[in-house]
Amino acid sequence: MESIRQAVERARAGGVPGLDSAGQTLKQHPQIRSAGPALVDERFDEFELKDTYLQSNRIVAHNSANICAKPYDMLRTQVLRAMDLKGWKTLAVTSPTAECGKTLTAINLALSIARQPERSVLLVDMDLQRPRVARTLGMSGSEGVLGVLRGSIELAEGIIAARISNHRLAVLPAEAPTSDSSEWMTSRAMSAMMQKIKMDYQSRIVILDLPPMLSGDDVIAILPQVDCVLLVAAVGTTTIAQIEECNKHLQSADVVRLVLNKVPETELKYHYY
Repeated sequence: MESIRQAVERARAGGVPGLDSAGQTLKQHPQIRSAGPALVDERFDEFELKDTYLQSNRIVAHNSANICAKPYDMLRTQVLRAMDLKGWKTLAVTSPTAECGKTLTAINLALSIARQPERSVLLVDMDLQRPRVARTLGMSGSEGVLGVLRGSIELAEGIIAARISNHRLAVLPAEAPTSDSSEWMTSRAMSAMMQKIKMDYQSRIVILDLPPMLSGDDVIAILPQVDCVLLVAAVGTTTIAQIEECNKHLQSADVVRLVLNKVPETELKYHYY
């Protein structure tokens, strides 16, 4: 618990900005699929992300000139350093409850990593209760994570090769909410999909946007299959009691960082979004 408290204090001193989902209307775009793991290869068609749409949803880390991207670059450096030291590749992003900004943190972190020339990243929407990655990025399509789990498509068919400027990002979206998320998380199909991701995309950093930890047992079920965890809390939303409860469930997990969102501007020493 002391490590979590220290993380909160560090975040208050210089945390990542608090960003909420903007709830914008999804633009409909044709879904473009890649033929396999080599998603950065220009031989394959790519989905073009739109800067104006991303910014309308508070996605900023794709643009290094944007001062709002700087905190995510700092988080990227800290997280990658910790993961590289351990040889970790799979990072789970979660929060105690909803509205803490976990999805925006996961997406911005992924795009920040994608800007590094020697890094590649796969972003997976594992919040099967309330998937938001595709909508936030402006993507649309028929099948994704659930299609892979049900066996109606192969993993490579569900992954979208996205691009903005010269930066590339692989995305495995979740196509629709499901009430059976807990059952899917503990299924053999999920274990098989996770093993396939680790095998086929072992050169990538894999970021999993998980549901809030206290919304059910989904996160607890998947934790044994991930290398490390990024916990996202929010001032005015998250309580100490909720952090303590999360800490109980994370005793056997490696928490690389705690991000504190929605920190009042007067408490920050730098400009943020």
